[in-house]
Amino acid sequence: MALAFVRTVERGLTDRLLSDFASHLQARGCSLAGVVQTNSDRPGSHHCDMDVRVLPAGPVIRINQVLGEESRGCRLNPVALEEAVALVETGLERSPGLLIINKFGKHEAEGRGFRPLIAEALARGIPILLGVNALNQQAFEEFSDGYAEELASYLEGRIWWFE
Repeated sequence: MALAFVRTVERGLTDRLLSDFASHLQARGCSLAGVVQTNSDRPGSHHCDMDVRVLPAGPVIRINQVLGEESRGCRLNPVALEEAVALVETGLERSPGLLIINKFGKHEAEGRGFRPLIAEALARGIPILLGVNALNQQAFEEFSDGYAEELASYLEGRIWWFE
């Protein structure tokens, strides 16, 4: 089983690492499925907009909801997330060389979101690279049952794991 993850503490760094890695692999002709995330500052707000690009070539889906400046709850739009999941599921039919998922987040920790696709890819022998944050680390460890490998945040370490 080839399941690996990256974990960083700097806001947005995991997203940039996974996006850069996807671009590097695509430039080398690797077949990919999954999503990578881009965070964009929203003028006049301390919140950002979160967009995922469905691999290999789009579309880009905004996955956040604008709940207001004082909001403290989860801003993830579950309908947009499920739209992305459905598109990635279609991409798995091509038997890609790698599945990249931007984050094993709250929905995945609760058994929803990309979690069923991650399990399907594992069953089919498709390698998976994803981001994990501290909040969902324990749920991910329970899901992966100790089989996941944490990768270094530098590009060469991710290339070495994949090749």
